[in-house]
Amino acid sequence: MQKISKIAIKLDMADRKVRVRFAPSPTGALHIGGVRTALYNYLFARQHGGELVFRIEDTDSHRFVPGAEEYILESFKWLGIKFDEGVSFGGEHGPYRQSERRDIYKKYVQQLLDNGKAYIAFDTPEELEAKRAEIQNFQYDAHTRMQMRNSLTLPKEEVDQLIADGKQYTVRFKIEPGQEIHVNDMIRGDVKVMSDILDDKVLYKSADELPTYHLANIVDDHLMEISHVIRGEEWLPSAPLHVLLYKAFGWEDTMPRFAHLPLLLKPEGKGKLSKRDGDRLGFPVFPLEWHDPKTGEVSSGYRESGYFPEAVVNFLALLGWNPGTEQEIFSLDELVKAFDITRCSKAGAKFDYKKGIWFNHEYILKKSDDEIANLFAPIVANNGVEESMDRVKQVVHMMKDRVNFVYELWPLCSFFFIPPTEYDAKTVKKRWKEYSAQQMTELAEVLEGIDDFSIEGQEPIVMKWVEDKGYKLGDVMNAFRLTLVGEGKGPGMFDISAFLGKEETLKRLRKAIEVLG
Repeated sequence: MQKISKIAIKLDMADRKVRVRFAPSPTGALHIGGVRTALYNYLFARQHGGELVFRIEDTDSHRFVPGAEEYILESFKWLGIKFDEGVSFGGEHGPYRQSERRDIYKKYVQQLLDNGKAYIAFDTPEELEAKRAEIQNFQYDAHTRMQMRNSLTLPKEEVDQLIADGKQYTVRFKIEPGQEIHVNDMIRGDVKVMSDILDDKVLYKSADELPTYHLANIVDDHLMEISHVIRGEEWLPSAPLHVLLYKAFGWEDTMPRFAHLPLLLKPEGKGKLSKRDGDRLGFPVFPLEWHDPKTGEVSSGYRESGYFPEAVVNFLALLGWNPGTEQEIFSLDELVKAFDITRCSKAGAKFDYKKGIWFNHEYILKKSDDEIANLFAPIVANNGVEESMDRVKQVVHMMKDRVNFVYELWPLCSFFFIPPTEYDAKTVKKRWKEYSAQQMTELAEVLEGIDDFSIEGQEPIVMKWVEDKGYKLGDVMNAFRLTLVGEGKGPGMFDISAFLGKEETLKRLRKAIEVLG
């Protein structure tokens, strides 16, 4: 397969407005793989000054799940991925829900029938099953269709009568053998397939008067002037069929360019990333928490798990695409500038969820203390603590580099707001010596005499006292930490005591001396 260059793509697009689409089915929560597909479509559209269309592919009425469409829209709103037209956004190419386009599709089904590119099939599920039992690896195609009950084998009068009698039927695409089909893929180059391996796909079902995905997406993409179809690799086997459909309609000249994205793979082992992987390893595979209306099952989401939307976008962008540099942290605008679809991998991308956590940590460091404090303040308040925003901010400043998520701050630094009620047994055993009570009593006296209780005011005086007494600094500081925190964690000791203030520091010191003895 030949390598597609970025220059070739730019030339290809010079005379045509870039229009791409993301077209999910409302069958449940949006999988993180779908989010990445939408993101790549967004980046491609923005880079080329194009438009991104949001379409709902709901031709499979049996799989429709209430609330799924709203969930998908809310997911993109949270992620900051903006659409230019489509369901809930308006536009000149509507309606954008396939279920509202029935009459449009019927016209094009009829066109294929009139031109001999498709035929009507009356085979029942039972008849098809019988044929599968009779013929090994049965496929409804040029080799078998003349053995079946369809408008190619039945007289026209009989066909008309069956339709008039309300017999259910399907419309199948008539694929001629011996054709070499070329799919010009922006990632994979020229993909060649012989038509002989394709079956006569069902394009329309009279039962619900709706087309199948194959027909609907072709008609919609054509009428909505879609210039590039960027979708998951799972659609690559269908691409030759779609090319043939464009040709059957005479739309070859305006057929979109294809790009089939690599799959997201399991973090461990082989195969496609699934929700079960997330459940097993403890990471979300959905952007937002999803409450399944049918089963009542609740699935975790990136938003509710404490991820920043920018971190999720950044993480997903690099799963299957390589910027060609060492840079890892990208804003959405930087991604738009850097994105090159020809640098997408052909091979699947392992879903390294730990890298997603790393990205969130990096975004915590990037954000201002004010921003993180605004997120942390409600958590502090929910734990029954009334504290000023300024003091919450001070704690954030000291501790944000130690966490991956904002919610991790509370268990790590609750001691700033609430005095310890007990002392960690392991730390006591290791750090509280037989002489610690005496040293802490002396330290309390030293601290009591300090007027300036800032870090700069405390540190030289305490250090000189330790030196003058000939005490081991480690012994003093470890015991001091235990009295204020209740265990062996936290930032520098004078950071803690300066924050607590003289009164609270002495109170905690004396309480610990009393309890630990």
